[in-house]
Amino acid sequence: MARTEHDGSRTVLARDWQGKRFNSPNDVVVKSDGSIWFTDPSYGIDSDYEGDAAASEIGACHVYRIDPASGAVAAVATDFEKPNGLAFSPDESKLYIADTGFTHGDDLPRHIRVFDVVEDGTSLTGGEVFATCTVGLFDGLRVDVQGNVWTSSGDGVRCYAPDGTELGLIRIPEVVANCCFGGPKRNRLFICGTTSLYATYLNTRGA
Repeated sequence: MARTEHDGSRTVLARDWQGKRFNSPNDVVVKSDGSIWFTDPSYGIDSDYEGDAAASEIGACHVYRIDPASGAVAAVATDFEKPNGLAFSPDESKLYIADTGFTHGDDLPRHIRVFDVVEDGTSLTGGEVFATCTVGLFDGLRVDVQGNVWTSSGDGVRCYAPDGTELGLIRIPEVVANCCFGGPKRNRLFICGTTSLYATYLNTRGA
């Protein structure tokens, strides 16, 4: 896990956990306290297609937190198959994490789980299923100011209310991997399709 500085230099923040190198860090969010939370599935070491084929030193796929003061790395969720996209709720009391284990077996997860962030902001509790994908897989996801979850899927971007109710779908003619809010008012949703970048204005703003 690395950070690119303003002068273009690169600062490595974390190389391993308990002396074992990460699989292939995938998605990352930074909490307002400066802590860095990221997922570490095995996609980058599964084959030479997305990275470099290698055995997992950790032997599992976890979600991690880097402490902003000490730089210490802690595993905050260890019961995932393939943790992928993640995002905090607007008040940072909840953390949504996609599990795309379905890529490695039809009986494995294709859902988003929701965790409660403990009061001191260093660990998680809960982890129930928030929404299950019916077309393709959830991957990257973001949250708006109302707490709605916007997530990629096999046929576009789906939007879910904080209680898990599906509110709608922005249909895209190809598989979507990620999405994010941008623009001066953060009311434009940028959508990464398989071969194209799409954008649309919304009646909400990114958190």
